[in-house]
Amino acid sequence: MSAASTSAPRQVEAIKAIPVRHPWRWVVAAFIVVFSAGAIYTVATAPNLRWPVVQHYLLQDRILLGLVGTLELTVLAMAIGIVLGILLAVMRLSPNPVMSTVSWFYIWFFRGTPVLVQLFFWWNLGLILPTIGLGIPLTDVGWHARTSDLITPLLASLLGLGLNEGAYMAEIVRAGIISVEHGQTEAAMALGMRRAQVLQRIILPQAMRVIIPPTGNETISMLKTSSLAFIAQYGEMFRVSTEIAAFNFRIVELLLVISFWYLICTSILTVGQYYIERYFARGSQRELPLTPIQRFRRMLFTFHAPPPTQLQAPPAIPSEHR
Repeated sequence: MSAASTSAPRQVEAIKAIPVRHPWRWVVAAFIVVFSAGAIYTVATAPNLRWPVVQHYLLQDRILLGLVGTLELTVLAMAIGIVLGILLAVMRLSPNPVMSTVSWFYIWFFRGTPVLVQLFFWWNLGLILPTIGLGIPLTDVGWHARTSDLITPLLASLLGLGLNEGAYMAEIVRAGIISVEHGQTEAAMALGMRRAQVLQRIILPQAMRVIIPPTGNETISMLKTSSLAFIAQYGEMFRVSTEIAAFNFRIVELLLVISFWYLICTSILTVGQYYIERYFARGSQRELPLTPIQRFRRMLFTFHAPPPTQLQAPPAIPSEHR
């Protein structure tokens, strides 16, 4: 027996991984922190900024009424937009050329014109149509009303924001529908399900995972876009703040007040969007991520990180026999 065959087996050393250092990341992060702190300090200590005025109007009755008007307009306009979006998306995907063409033209028109222009149009509709009526042609049977009495500030704002939002929601819903594999539709129709049943029971439940995130973004955007309703004389938060600022000339302080409430509402909507997305993601992920509360609870009750697992030495490789 040779000496090579009787020698001890060779041990393979474990690889010692050395993390790559990124010093410039810390340099950039430090610069951003210093710059942000300087900007905040400059604004907070501005000589002409009156923080007592901000504190006074933060919970003032007129501001809170404007906040209620903003939330009311946001909810109603989004409801109109979602319903219109679903109908337009179904029409756009319909094999009927008339329905698909009408849907395409609606989306093209309302996405192609600014929402401020649309709001201004609905508020001034009475300039071209003094009266609006419904009835049977060539008869006296019908109903008529003055446009100025019918188009209230709330209705003009809902028409401008809701109809515009319907065009964007139509593309969001259409993207969610076409994200579902077409073979599932064919299989459901092969089982005898009608097109409406396939859409309701097969397609939309799966498409919600794609539809929810942009819908949440549209809702947050609608909350802020509702400030454009001031052009229709609607009493939302921005219009109320401008009316107060026209009286006391504290424009920036009132803008800080409504910005605070916009941030509060946006934060609440963001949390709600997160949990809705998590709910509809149950079928697409093996394990759902921890919620912020669960992560905070784990951080609160975990005082030290668990020790790293010991790497087992790889099995010894016997020397080759010659």
